[in-house]
Amino acid sequence: MPRPSTRADRQATGTDFEALARTHLQAAGLTCLATNARYRVGEIDLVMRDGNAVVFVEVRYRRSAGFGGSAVSVDAAKQRKLVLAAHAFLADHPALVRQPCRFDVVAVEGSADAPRIEWIRNAFEAG
Repeated sequence: MPRPSTRADRQATGTDFEALARTHLQAAGLTCLATNARYRVGEIDLVMRDGNAVVFVEVRYRRSAGFGGSAVSVDAAKQRKLVLAAHAFLADHPALVRQPCRFDVVAVEGSADAPRIEWIRNAFEAG
């Protein structure tokens, strides 16, 4: 019987898949502005630049799609936290305030050896 994963194991796995997502987005031409931007209201996994747009990226990993998959797990409550964290990030980076912004989700599923990556641009609106 497999042992339940520890918090440290989950954090290490999350870090690995965030790095995979960052590499995937960089290969598509985005540049990384920040990783794991933490604020009292929430955390943003990746902040990227796509042309002149600031892109706030939530990375989700699920081994299987049994409960709806990775993308479905970014529910309304998580979206609210991401929007609040994006506002905090922009407050800390006033030069970016006038840039267009969007929220993307990178959903990763499958094994670590053969992950499937789905990049959902404009996954949700801030309003």
